[in-house]
Amino acid sequence: MDLTDFTYELPNTLIAQRPCPVRDASRMMVLHRQERRIEHRQFFELPDYLEKGDVLVVNDSRVIPARLYALKETGGTVEVLLLKKLQGAVPDAQTWEVLLRPARRAAAGQVLSLPGGARAVIRERVSDKKWTVEFSTGTDFAAYLRRNGEAPLPPYIKRRPGDASHFPDRDRYQTVYARADGSVAAPTAGLHFTPRTFDALRSRGVSIAAVTLHVGYGTFLPVTASRIEDHVMEEESFEIDAEAAEAINAAKRVVAVGTTATRVLESATDERGRIRPTAGATRLFIYPGYRFKRVNRLLTNFHLPASSLLLLVSAFAGRECILDAYRQAVEACYRFYSYGDCMLIL
Repeated sequence: MDLTDFTYELPNTLIAQRPCPVRDASRMMVLHRQERRIEHRQFFELPDYLEKGDVLVVNDSRVIPARLYALKETGGTVEVLLLKKLQGAVPDAQTWEVLLRPARRAAAGQVLSLPGGARAVIRERVSDKKWTVEFSTGTDFAAYLRRNGEAPLPPYIKRRPGDASHFPDRDRYQTVYARADGSVAAPTAGLHFTPRTFDALRSRGVSIAAVTLHVGYGTFLPVTASRIEDHVMEEESFEIDAEAAEAINAAKRVVAVGTTATRVLESATDERGRIRPTAGATRLFIYPGYRFKRVNRLLTNFHLPASSLLLLVSAFAGRECILDAYRQAVEACYRFYSYGDCMLIL
Protein backbone atom coordinates (compact mmCIF):
# COMPACT_ATOMS: atom_id res chain seq x y z
CA MET A 1 0.00 0.00 0.00
CA ASP A 2 1.51 3.32 -1.14
CA LEU A 3 1.59 6.29 1.24
CA THR A 4 1.19 8.75 -1.63
CA ASP A 5 -2.40 7.52 -1.97
CA PHE A 6 -3.21 9.22 1.35
CA THR A 7 -2.35 12.85 0.66
CA TYR A 8 -4.46 15.88 -0.12
CA GLU A 9 -3.96 19.59 -0.75
CA LEU A 10 -4.65 21.95 2.15
CA PRO A 11 -4.19 25.73 2.12
CA ASN A 12 -2.24 26.93 5.16
CA THR A 13 -5.04 29.38 5.88
CA LEU A 14 -7.28 26.45 6.88
CA ILE A 15 -4.92 25.22 9.62
CA ALA A 16 -6.63 26.46 12.78
CA GLN A 17 -4.33 28.56 14.97
CA ARG A 18 -6.96 29.22 17.65
CA PRO A 19 -9.90 27.12 18.81
CA CYS A 20 -13.48 28.08 18.14
CA PRO A 21 -14.44 30.77 20.71
CA VAL A 22 -17.19 28.49 22.02
CA ARG A 23 -16.15 24.83 22.24
CA ASP A 24 -19.36 23.25 21.03
CA ALA A 25 -20.02 25.81 18.28
CA SER A 26 -17.36 24.32 16.00
CA ARG A 27 -18.50 22.92 12.68
CA MET A 28 -19.19 19.22 12.30
CA MET A 29 -19.19 17.38 9.00
CA VAL A 30 -21.46 14.33 9.21
CA LEU A 31 -20.29 11.58 6.87
CA HIS A 32 -22.72 8.77 6.09
CA ARG A 33 -20.11 6.31 4.86
CA GLN A 34 -22.45 3.72 3.32
CA GLU A 35 -24.39 6.28 1.30
CA ARG A 36 -21.36 8.53 0.66
CA ARG A 37 -23.53 11.43 1.82
CA ILE A 38 -22.41 14.51 3.73
CA GLU A 39 -24.23 16.94 6.00
CA HIS A 40 -22.81 20.20 7.34
CA ARG A 41 -23.78 20.77 10.97
CA GLN A 42 -22.42 22.19 14.22
CA PHE A 43 -21.00 20.15 17.06
CA PHE A 44 -23.77 20.93 19.54
CA GLU A 45 -26.08 18.97 17.22
CA LEU A 46 -24.16 15.74 17.91
CA PRO A 47 -26.94 14.32 20.16
CA ASP A 48 -29.29 14.33 17.15
CA TYR A 49 -27.26 11.46 15.67
CA LEU A 50 -27.12 9.21 18.73
CA GLU A 51 -29.85 7.24 20.47
CA LYS A 52 -30.74 5.36 23.61
CA GLY A 53 -28.37 2.46 24.25
CA ASP A 54 -25.40 4.06 22.51
CA VAL A 55 -22.21 4.41 24.54
CA LEU A 56 -19.91 7.34 23.84
CA VAL A 57 -16.30 6.46 24.71
CA VAL A 58 -13.96 9.32 25.60
CA ASN A 59 -10.25 9.39 26.41
CA ASP A 60 -9.84 11.11 29.79
CA SER A 61 -6.06 11.51 29.65
CA ARG A 62 -4.92 14.96 30.74
CA VAL A 63 -2.28 16.93 28.84
CA ILE A 64 0.64 17.94 31.03
CA PRO A 65 2.26 21.38 30.47
CA ALA A 66 5.19 19.63 28.84
CA ARG A 67 6.84 22.50 26.96
CA LEU A 68 9.63 24.49 28.63
CA TYR A 69 11.91 27.20 27.27
CA ALA A 70 15.50 27.04 28.54
CA LEU A 71 18.65 29.12 28.20
CA LYS A 72 21.89 27.51 27.09
CA GLU A 73 25.19 28.54 28.63
CA THR A 74 25.89 30.47 25.41
CA GLY A 75 22.73 32.52 25.95
CA GLY A 76 20.68 30.91 23.21
CA THR A 77 17.12 29.70 23.78
CA VAL A 78 16.14 26.08 23.33
CA GLU A 79 12.67 24.57 23.45
CA VAL A 80 12.38 21.45 25.59
CA LEU A 81 9.38 19.20 24.98
CA LEU A 82 8.94 16.37 27.49
CA LEU A 83 8.13 13.06 25.83
CA LYS A 84 8.30 10.35 28.49
CA LYS A 85 9.64 9.90 31.99
CA LEU A 86 12.59 7.54 32.40
CA GLN A 87 14.12 5.84 35.41
CA GLY A 88 16.75 8.30 36.66
CA ALA A 89 20.19 7.30 37.92
CA VAL A 90 20.22 10.06 40.53
CA PRO A 91 17.74 9.80 43.44
CA ASP A 92 14.96 12.43 43.33
CA ALA A 93 16.07 13.61 39.88
CA GLN A 94 13.63 13.64 37.00
CA THR A 95 15.06 12.03 33.87
CA TRP A 96 13.01 12.41 30.72
CA GLU A 97 13.29 11.68 27.05
CA VAL A 98 12.77 15.06 25.42
CA LEU A 99 12.66 16.75 22.05
CA LEU A 100 15.06 19.69 21.75
CA ARG A 101 14.51 22.49 19.23
CA PRO A 102 16.92 23.50 17.85
CA ALA A 103 18.95 20.35 18.48
CA ARG A 104 21.86 20.72 16.06
CA ARG A 105 24.31 22.02 18.70
CA ALA A 106 23.07 19.98 21.64
CA ALA A 107 25.72 17.88 23.38
CA ALA A 108 25.94 15.58 26.37
CA GLY A 109 26.89 17.48 29.50
CA GLN A 110 25.39 20.80 28.47
CA VAL A 111 23.58 22.61 31.29
CA LEU A 112 20.28 24.37 30.63
CA SER A 113 18.81 27.10 32.83
CA LEU A 114 15.05 26.78 33.30
CA PRO A 115 12.35 29.13 34.59
CA GLY A 116 12.00 29.38 38.35
CA GLY A 117 15.70 28.80 39.04
CA ALA A 118 15.66 25.15 37.94
CA ARG A 119 18.34 23.52 35.81
CA ALA A 120 18.69 20.55 33.50
CA VAL A 121 21.62 18.55 32.18
CA ILE A 122 21.60 16.96 28.73
CA ARG A 123 22.72 13.34 29.14
CA GLU A 124 22.47 11.16 26.01
CA ARG A 125 21.34 11.38 22.41
CA VAL A 126 18.42 9.10 21.56
CA SER A 127 17.95 10.13 17.92
CA ASP A 128 18.36 13.19 15.71
CA LYS A 129 16.33 15.55 17.93
CA LYS A 130 15.61 13.37 20.96
CA TRP A 131 17.81 13.41 24.05
CA THR A 132 17.65 12.25 27.64
CA VAL A 133 17.69 15.18 30.04
CA GLU A 134 17.97 15.19 33.83
CA PHE A 135 15.97 17.91 35.60
CA SER A 136 16.66 19.39 39.02
CA THR A 137 13.85 21.66 40.17
CA GLY A 138 14.15 21.53 43.96
CA THR A 139 10.44 20.82 44.21
CA ASP A 140 7.76 18.38 43.11
CA PHE A 141 8.19 18.12 39.34
CA ALA A 142 4.47 18.06 38.54
CA ALA A 143 3.98 21.22 40.60
CA TYR A 144 6.98 22.80 38.86
CA LEU A 145 5.44 22.10 35.45
CA ARG A 146 2.09 23.52 36.51
CA ARG A 147 3.83 26.78 37.42
CA ASN A 148 6.33 27.02 34.58
CA GLY A 149 5.36 24.71 31.72
CA GLU A 150 3.34 25.60 28.64
CA ALA A 151 0.87 23.61 26.59
CA PRO A 152 2.71 21.21 24.21
CA LEU A 153 1.03 22.50 21.08
CA PRO A 154 1.79 20.75 17.79
CA PRO A 155 4.31 22.47 15.50
CA TYR A 156 1.67 23.65 13.02
CA ILE A 157 0.14 25.88 15.74
CA LYS A 158 2.47 28.84 15.84
CA ARG A 159 3.36 30.43 19.17
CA ARG A 160 6.38 32.45 20.24
CA PRO A 161 8.06 31.77 23.60
CA GLY A 162 5.83 33.24 26.28
CA ASP A 163 2.91 33.55 23.87
CA ALA A 164 0.88 31.19 26.04
CA SER A 165 0.30 34.04 28.48
CA HIS A 166 -1.69 35.87 25.82
CA PHE A 167 -4.10 33.04 25.10
CA PRO A 168 -5.34 30.27 27.42
CA ASP A 169 -3.90 27.29 25.53
CA ARG A 170 -3.46 25.42 28.81
CA ASP A 171 -7.24 25.51 29.20
CA ARG A 172 -8.39 25.10 25.59
CA TYR A 173 -5.83 22.43 24.64
CA GLN A 174 -7.48 20.25 27.27
CA THR A 175 -10.81 18.42 27.31
CA VAL A 176 -13.34 19.45 29.96
CA TYR A 177 -13.32 15.87 31.29
CA ALA A 178 -9.53 15.37 31.43
CA ARG A 179 -8.55 13.48 34.60
CA ALA A 180 -5.39 11.36 34.37
CA ASP A 181 -2.11 13.28 33.82
CA GLY A 182 0.14 11.80 31.17
CA SER A 183 -0.41 13.06 27.60
CA VAL A 184 1.94 15.31 25.66
CA ALA A 185 -0.68 15.85 22.95
CA ALA A 186 -4.40 16.37 23.35
CA PRO A 187 -7.01 13.81 22.27
CA THR A 188 -8.37 16.57 20.08
CA ALA A 189 -11.77 15.16 19.11
CA GLY A 190 -12.75 15.69 22.73
CA LEU A 191 -11.97 19.41 22.71
CA HIS A 192 -15.44 20.23 21.36
CA PHE A 193 -17.38 18.83 24.31
CA THR A 194 -19.02 20.96 27.01
CA PRO A 195 -21.11 20.02 30.05
CA ARG A 196 -24.26 20.87 28.11
CA THR A 197 -23.23 18.39 25.39
CA PHE A 198 -23.08 15.61 27.96
CA ASP A 199 -26.38 16.70 29.51
CA ALA A 200 -28.06 16.55 26.10
CA LEU A 201 -26.57 13.12 25.36
CA ARG A 202 -27.64 11.66 28.70
CA SER A 203 -31.15 13.04 28.22
CA ARG A 204 -31.35 10.91 25.07
CA GLY A 205 -30.27 7.78 26.93
CA VAL A 206 -26.67 7.84 25.71
CA SER A 207 -24.12 6.59 28.25
CA ILE A 208 -20.60 7.99 28.63
CA ALA A 209 -17.63 5.69 29.29
CA ALA A 210 -14.10 6.94 29.95
CA VAL A 211 -10.94 5.08 28.98
CA THR A 212 -7.37 6.36 29.25
CA LEU A 213 -4.63 6.45 26.64
CA HIS A 214 -1.69 8.77 27.27
CA VAL A 215 -1.05 10.38 23.90
CA GLY A 216 2.58 10.59 22.81
CA TYR A 217 4.27 13.09 20.52
CA GLY A 218 4.30 10.47 17.78
CA THR A 219 0.68 11.33 17.06
CA PHE A 220 1.95 14.44 15.23
CA LEU A 221 4.48 12.61 13.11
CA PRO A 222 3.86 11.58 9.50
CA VAL A 223 4.29 8.01 8.38
CA THR A 224 7.74 7.89 6.77
CA ALA A 225 7.88 4.29 5.52
CA SER A 226 7.17 4.18 1.79
CA ARG A 227 5.22 0.96 2.35
CA ILE A 228 2.48 1.67 4.87
CA GLU A 229 2.74 -1.85 6.24
CA ASP A 230 6.32 -1.15 7.38
CA HIS A 231 5.35 1.70 9.71
CA VAL A 232 5.80 1.10 13.46
CA MET A 233 3.72 3.04 15.97
CA GLU A 234 5.27 4.42 19.14
CA GLU A 235 4.10 2.59 22.24
CA GLU A 236 1.42 4.32 24.34
CA SER A 237 0.01 3.21 27.69
CA PHE A 238 -3.72 2.72 28.22
CA GLU A 239 -6.24 1.59 30.80
CA ILE A 240 -9.88 0.46 30.86
CA ASP A 241 -11.51 0.03 34.26
CA ALA A 242 -14.31 -2.39 35.16
CA GLU A 243 -17.06 0.23 34.97
CA ALA A 244 -16.09 1.31 31.46
CA ALA A 245 -15.69 -2.29 30.25
CA GLU A 246 -19.15 -3.19 31.53
CA ALA A 247 -20.78 -0.18 29.85
CA ILE A 248 -19.03 -0.81 26.54
CA ASN A 249 -19.92 -4.50 26.52
CA ALA A 250 -23.59 -3.59 27.08
CA ALA A 251 -23.65 -0.95 24.33
CA LYS A 252 -26.09 -0.99 21.47
CA ARG A 253 -23.51 0.94 19.45
CA VAL A 254 -20.05 2.14 20.47
CA VAL A 255 -19.23 5.71 19.46
CA ALA A 256 -15.51 6.43 19.80
CA VAL A 257 -14.44 10.00 20.46
CA GLY A 258 -11.20 10.27 18.54
CA THR A 259 -8.53 7.97 17.19
CA THR A 260 -7.00 7.45 20.65
CA ALA A 261 -10.22 6.07 22.14
CA THR A 262 -10.56 3.96 18.99
CA ARG A 263 -7.11 2.43 19.45
CA VAL A 264 -7.82 1.65 23.11
CA LEU A 265 -11.08 -0.09 22.22
CA GLU A 266 -9.62 -2.06 19.36
CA SER A 267 -6.52 -3.02 21.39
CA ALA A 268 -8.59 -4.33 24.30
CA THR A 269 -11.36 -6.14 22.40
CA ASP A 270 -11.15 -9.89 21.94
CA GLU A 271 -12.30 -11.79 18.86
CA ARG A 272 -15.79 -12.14 20.34
CA GLY A 273 -16.10 -8.37 20.60
CA ARG A 274 -15.80 -8.34 24.40
CA ILE A 275 -13.66 -6.05 26.54
CA ARG A 276 -12.14 -6.87 29.91
CA PRO A 277 -10.75 -4.37 32.43
CA THR A 278 -7.10 -4.03 31.52
CA ALA A 279 -4.01 -1.84 31.72
CA GLY A 280 -1.13 -2.12 29.32
CA ALA A 281 0.51 -0.59 26.28
CA THR A 282 -0.34 -0.62 22.60
CA ARG A 283 1.38 -0.11 19.27
CA LEU A 284 -1.77 -0.91 17.31
CA PHE A 285 -1.52 0.57 13.82
CA ILE A 286 -4.86 0.75 12.03
CA TYR A 287 -4.78 1.22 8.27
CA PRO A 288 -7.03 0.19 5.36
CA GLY A 289 -7.77 -3.50 5.46
CA TYR A 290 -8.17 -3.54 9.23
CA ARG A 291 -11.40 -5.12 10.46
CA PHE A 292 -12.91 -3.15 13.34
CA LYS A 293 -14.03 -5.29 16.27
CA ARG A 294 -15.91 -2.86 18.50
CA VAL A 295 -16.18 0.70 17.16
CA ASN A 296 -19.41 1.46 15.29
CA ARG A 297 -19.26 5.25 14.98
CA LEU A 298 -16.33 7.66 15.09
CA LEU A 299 -16.05 11.33 15.97
CA THR A 300 -12.71 12.77 14.88
CA ASN A 301 -10.97 15.94 13.76
CA PHE A 302 -9.46 16.51 10.30
CA HIS A 303 -5.98 15.01 10.13
CA LEU A 304 -2.64 15.67 8.47
CA PRO A 305 -1.88 14.12 5.07
CA ALA A 306 0.12 10.87 5.19
CA SER A 307 -0.46 10.51 8.94
CA SER A 308 -1.36 7.38 10.88
CA LEU A 309 -4.56 9.18 11.94
CA LEU A 310 -5.67 9.72 8.35
CA LEU A 311 -4.95 6.05 7.66
CA LEU A 312 -7.13 5.06 10.62
CA VAL A 313 -10.15 7.06 9.46
CA SER A 314 -9.57 5.74 5.93
CA ALA A 315 -9.72 2.22 7.34
CA PHE A 316 -13.01 3.08 9.03
CA ALA A 317 -14.78 4.80 6.14
CA GLY A 318 -12.76 3.92 3.03
CA ARG A 319 -9.92 5.85 1.42
CA GLU A 320 -11.89 7.37 -1.45
CA CYS A 321 -14.79 8.28 0.82
CA ILE A 322 -12.49 10.08 3.27
CA LEU A 323 -10.42 11.90 0.65
CA ASP A 324 -13.60 13.06 -1.11
CA ALA A 325 -14.95 14.31 2.23
CA TYR A 326 -11.67 16.15 2.87
CA ARG A 327 -11.86 17.79 -0.56
CA GLN A 328 -15.36 18.99 0.27
CA ALA A 329 -14.17 20.20 3.67
CA VAL A 330 -11.47 22.29 1.98
CA GLU A 331 -14.00 23.74 -0.47
CA ALA A 332 -16.33 24.59 2.43
CA CYS A 333 -13.45 26.18 4.41
CA TYR A 334 -13.57 23.86 7.39
CA ARG A 335 -10.81 24.46 9.92
CA PHE A 336 -8.25 21.64 10.13
CA TYR A 337 -6.16 19.79 12.72
CA SER A 338 -6.02 20.06 16.52
CA TYR A 339 -7.90 23.34 17.01
CA GLY A 340 -10.11 22.78 13.99
CA ASP A 341 -13.55 21.40 13.24
CA CYS A 342 -14.65 17.78 13.44
CA MET A 343 -16.20 14.94 11.47
CA LEU A 344 -18.78 12.44 12.66
CA ILE A 345 -18.52 9.20 10.68
CA LEU A 346 -21.70 7.12 10.73
